[in-house]
Amino acid sequence: MKYCSNCGSEVEYKIPATDNRERACCPACNTVHYVNPKIVVGTIPVWQDKILLCKRAIEPRHGYWTLPAGFMELHETTHAGALRETWEEAQARVELGPLFTCLDVLRAEQVHLFYRATLLEPTFGAGPESLEVGLFGEAEIPWDELAFKTVSTTLTRFFEDRQAGFYGLHTGDVFEPTHWTPSHFKG
Repeated sequence: MKYCSNCGSEVEYKIPATDNRERACCPACNTVHYVNPKIVVGTIPVWQDKILLCKRAIEPRHGYWTLPAGFMELHETTHAGALRETWEEAQARVELGPLFTCLDVLRAEQVHLFYRATLLEPTFGAGPESLEVGLFGEAEIPWDELAFKTVSTTLTRFFEDRQAGFYGLHTGDVFEPTHWTPSHFKG
């Protein structure tokens, strides 16, 4: 940030008196500009014993498989965002279950939330951000063609929990490859 979005003056980077991190501060109107992580919300849509995956039609990771997910919108709950993204990317309607993974992606300045979900019917299709959509059993998952570490981590935990007969909440840090930058990420 170079200029204050409040008054247009040039900002200075410094640690405000009431803070412990460097921020963009406006010397003219005293506005402190905070930059916070972006929230990515999505689902793990299940039909019988299969998972619905989408092949990405956009960068980053065009042509790679992912769970339906994307950036949460303002004035939207995480639940509503996960349902919307599932419809937009996979043209699928789901019944949302509990939160399953909450993964910090520090390099991308994001937090990824995936909810367990049940497809209401085996009807789906590729939305504008997907090349194709399909149901995959555990042995059919294209593990080497998954778009993001958060997706492979979520799927790995899902299948482990399913095998154990108990689904928990999984949290942690995920480190994405260094060639992906925050400006290139799109859920």
